[in-house]
Amino acid sequence: MCKKNRCEHGEITGLLVSLVRAPSYIGLPRQEEAVVRELKNFLEAHDISSEIKEISEGRPNLVATLDGSRKGPHLLFCGHTDTVPPNVGSSEDPFAASEKDGRLYGRGTTDMKGALAAMAGALAALKCSGELVRGKVTFAAVIDEEMESLGVESLILSGFRADGAIVGEPTSNKIAIGHKGLEWLSVEFEGRAAHGGTPQAGINAISAAAHFVHLVEAELPPAFLRRRDPVLGLPVINLGTISGGDQPSTVAARCVIKLDRRWVMTETIDQVFEDLETIVQKVRQARPGLKTYISRVPGGMATMIHGPMTIDPGHAIVKAAQKSMAEAGREPTPLTVFPAWTDGSLLSREAKIPTIIWGPGELDYAHSPEESIKLSDVTLAAELYAAMALHFTGSL
Repeated sequence: MCKKNRCEHGEITGLLVSLVRAPSYIGLPRQEEAVVRELKNFLEAHDISSEIKEISEGRPNLVATLDGSRKGPHLLFCGHTDTVPPNVGSSEDPFAASEKDGRLYGRGTTDMKGALAAMAGALAALKCSGELVRGKVTFAAVIDEEMESLGVESLILSGFRADGAIVGEPTSNKIAIGHKGLEWLSVEFEGRAAHGGTPQAGINAISAAAHFVHLVEAELPPAFLRRRDPVLGLPVINLGTISGGDQPSTVAARCVIKLDRRWVMTETIDQVFEDLETIVQKVRQARPGLKTYISRVPGGMATMIHGPMTIDPGHAIVKAAQKSMAEAGREPTPLTVFPAWTDGSLLSREAKIPTIIWGPGELDYAHSPEESIKLSDVTLAAELYAAMALHFTGSL
């Protein structure tokens, strides 16, 4: 079943197949429950008990801890059990978990059931081998990362703490030492309707929104250059959607732009809002009577700010991960940063747990119609996680 700190590859692949065949996408009733059941069954088969805590009906976190016989550092493996919905027009059944040319296809294979299988497999290998003699390792499978991160918020609010954490998002098994913060914001322009033949009698909210877009593209890039982060690089803004107006012959009384703002460690959340408020103030000044509103898009966060995170490259958790890579015969690769946001931000910022992002799978496949993962990357991740845990806890 296991050899040294390795779990049989077939077991890990079998677990991943069962996880993919348990849909857990946004909008399903009892969304993540079936995934947690599969994880619990796998752990129990390896004599590892787990605690199930419902965060909301049918949406449970799973937490399992393996203790060494001596005191030492506490390591957290953390991954989310939810996925985005299947894509329209995919050529593969998103829940068939079909294998082709060494890849497993299906929703969640990359983001991030591959990492969940690897983490559970690493815990099972550590249990079977008995090599964890110091410290402890906890595996937390949490809900809702794709929306408000209710699962990791609950974990943190319960008082959980550790000396280091791995969040297994798809980094192609490269070690990521940070990522940018994330805000989804709505900018609303409220003008005044009038007949299209007498536009001067109204205040055109669409024109106001166009003015806003022009100023964003002209004024924010120079400000972002001044705030370049030495690790995370430049802040980013993406104008994602725009909607407004009623029909061609009416001056638009309302227009809404929704945007994605990625911020870095050299910024504050107040600056994120102040940048936009400065711009909309200029738009208002050019159109007396125009009203504007800036707000968070509902569903983007629960109670904790989704900020940026970084970790010192010299931290023990980074060094332990690098050592396990070297022992596995992997050529050294530069430390990287992850382009998307993760639950690692909350673990790092709110719980003060030093965190890296490190997992199997290529981000380009996440959320895509052809989502898939190399099975060899998943089994390698399981071996790396187990070896890294032994180094981090001081068991080796």
